Amino acid sequence: MATNKKALLIDITKCIGCQACAGACKEAHGVTGDPEPKLSETALTVVQDKNGKFVRKQCLHCEQPACGSACLVGAITKTAAGPVVYDKSKCVGCRYCMIACPHSVPRYEWSKLAPYMKKCDMCYDKRVSKGQPTACAEACPVGATIFGDRDEMLREARRRILDDPKYVPHIYGEREYGGASMLFLSDVEFEKLGFMIPPTEAPLPEVSKAALDEAPMVVLVGGTMLAGLYWITNRRREVLLAEAQKKTLKFPVGDEEERS
Repeated sequence: MATNKKALLIDITKCIGCQACAGACKEAHGVTGDPEPKLSETALTVVQDKNGKFVRKQCLHCEQPACGSACLVGAITKTAAGPVVYDKSKCVGCRYCMIACPHSVPRYEWSKLAPYMKKCDMCYDKRVSKGQPTACAEACPVGATIFGDRDEMLREARRRILDDPKYVPHIYGEREYGGASMLFLSDVEFEKLGFMIPPTEAPLPEVSKAALDEAPMVVLVGGTMLAGLYWITNRRREVLLAEAQKKTLKFPVGDEEERS
């Protein structure tokens, strides 16, 4: 049955390593600076050289995201359109999402006093929700990254595999851990390019559910309480910091009389 869920098809055989996608991603998210070699709080999409092949790395937007399943407060959700999005107003800073992601994607703003998680949002708010393609797909000069309905992207991927024997007969992201909204084609085995090959096609939340069902209730309750305490402490720190900054701006350094 056809769906309107969106996806990106990334054809590694076509990528020329120009970094246009990484640059467009930075611009779309209001970040300055050159493309970076590794994912960071300022690089949500990167292109890495893997033995002469250019491979993009970013959030795969899993159909059943482990990061969302691990989030205690529902800050990470899978939208009906496909992107996995993050609501920082709900985040308690537990960083379970970083541990849960099998692809090691989420990054943390360690350089900030009030840090939050950062990852590719598939341009959901600014573009995809308005019917536009992602910035990376629009910027690609050779069509190595294309955007469309997930069903359409899968059909296009299968067509390329049937028409050209150079392709490995495998669409990465179609089934791995229940599938994803980032689909890849390659002429080299994916494990040789650094892709994680899961031992099962089952979504991680289903795999972990059995283990969680066996966990003592006290562990779950205790974890939730600790997360709540962390949230309160963290927000108090933000308020104190904001108040201190406001006071500093209001009273210039050296004006001790007005400070008192």
